[in-house]
Formats: sequence, C-alpha cells, structure tokens
Amino acid sequence: MKATYHELTVTLNDDLVEFVADFIANIAGDGVELGEDKIIVRNENDLTFVKDALVSLEGTLGDALGMHYQLEEKENQDWIKKYQESVQPIEAGKFYIFPSWYPPKEDLINIKIDPALAFGSGHHATTYSCLEALSKYVDEGDRVVDVGCGSGILGLAAAKLGAEVDLCDTDPLSVQSTEENFRLNNESYAKLWEGSVDKAKQSYNVVIANIIADVLRFIAPDLKKSLNADGHLILSGILDKKEERVKESFEDLTLLERTLKDEWVTLVYTKDKA
Repeated sequence: MKATYHELTVTLNDDLVEFVADFIANIAGDGVELGEDKIIVRNENDLTFVKDALVSLEGTLGDALGMHYQLEEKENQDWIKKYQESVQPIEAGKFYIFPSWYPPKEDLINIKIDPALAFGSGHHATTYSCLEALSKYVDEGDRVVDVGCGSGILGLAAAKLGAEVDLCDTDPLSVQSTEENFRLNNESYAKLWEGSVDKAKQSYNVVIANIIADVLRFIAPDLKKSLNADGHLILSGILDKKEERVKESFEDLTLLERTLKDEWVTLVYTKDKA
C-alpha cells in the first residue's frame, strides 16, 4: 500500500450527481462515492486525468454543469475500506441490492452490485423507483429489454423475476459492466448490444428506459415500436420540471402510474391493443 492516495472532490448541482458520477465511474473504475451536491473519487494514482476529463465534458456541454474541483493528496488510511463502509445495502420492491462485502438476505431477491466497480447500485431515486415498478409489472416468462442499461441492474432484476432479458447501451463500458454484473450474479441474458433500442429484433412485454428526459424524447418512437400491445413501458431519469415535455412524446400511450421521489419522476405506460 502506498503512503498516500489521491482524492478528487467535485461539487455540483445535486440533480446532476448521478449523470456525472456515471461518467466518472466509466473512466476511473473505482472509489466513486456519492454525496449531497458532491462526488468524491479516491485512488492511489493521480486523478488529474479525471478532472481534465470533467473539464472537457463541461466545455462540451457549454459550462452547463457548474462544477467545482478540489484535488488533494492524503495520507493513506485504507480508503477502500472507508469507501466500502460508506456503501449501505438497500431494499427496493422485491429486491435486496447489496455489495459483495455484505451477506445476502433470505426473504428478498438478492442482487449483488459492487459500486466501486460499476455505477448503478440502486441508491439513486430513479433506479429505486424502477426496481419497484419491475417488482409490480414483470412476470415470469416476459420478454424484457433494458434500454441504456448502465450497470445492468434493472435487467438483472427482470432476469431474477424469470424474464427473458435483452439489454443495450450506447456506452461500450456500460456494456462491459453489464456483462460483469450478470456473471457476478450467476444470471444470463438473451442479447446484449452496444447501441440503442432501434437495433432490437423483436418487441417486448416490458421496456425499461432509465435515461435523461431529452434522450427519452428523442428515442420515443423506437421505445413505442418495441413495446407489445398491452405491454408496459417504464420510463425514468426524468426531473419533475421536464415531466410534461416527456409526456408530450408519449401521449398516444395510456399512463398507468406516476412515481415522484426526490424530484425524479418515473412513469409507467401501456400500449392499448389496436
């Protein structure tokens, strides 16, 4: 163990924490800790490259993120253990989401996710609400697609409910993380591809898309095309201030359920039979 480690603290609007943490996890790989209005990254190696990547991202988005950075070198006091102690298991719907350093629970469906290795551990409001929706709307034998799968946690949840699962993400690192997490949980998927739902070869009983609102609007035609009649479309990643704009893109479907948690909205739709 080295005598020191590097710590990067990023402060930003709390609404953007998950988006930026996802970006960081894909390039840093470990030690990404989320807090209110901040993200902390720890590593024994220099983290300047992470800061530079965030500055570049902010420039690409026109300084819309408003991030501030603090990069420090600290005395090494087993930061990995400190980080692990900060990550708590959660219960969401029928599921128990836990890191590998905790034991499973007998009375719930267990999903093992190590947040140090891949982002998407169920703690964020959007993931939590999607897990609750999956508990309600996925039946054994359903065909399910997880669009923008990230860590694969939602597809994993559907697989553990007995569904046949396809997954896709435009980020190749997310595809890799999904493969790793399915192996970690001894689960299998039918298909996994880099790209979006427009590449799907079939339609589905349940379509999940936990993506930011603007992307949901952009891919709305493909999401609806991939949904069976009487199927369920679960949309999340929607800030409440953008809810109405998303609803405009799906007004030809029937809204069954709306969940609001920490300013994040999850919508469940169905497509009526023709």
